[in-house]
Amino acid sequence: MVTTHAITALRDKRGELAGQIDALQDQLRQAFIDMDHRNASLRMFVPDIGVMDSEPNIRNKISRGKFTAVFLVQCLTAIGVAEIRM
Repeated sequence: MVTTHAITALRDKRGELAGQIDALQDQLRQAFIDMDHRNASLRMFVPDIGVMDSEPNIRNKISRGKFTAVFLVQCLTAIGVAEIRM
């Protein structure tokens, strides 16, 4: 009888964890979709300020998180940031 309760508890916990994993995977998918939308929005503004990078190049810079200060300032300009306070 103890074994039956243990198996039931383990199955219940497994189901709970599987549900959490599914929810997290959905959140991750949505985050990728949101990132793609932000990248698309940024690409609409970047040519206007003189950035001539290709779409894959911009996407790679942003996803790696490694880019020059010049690119950062260009992106801030593209989204309308006029002032940065430190």
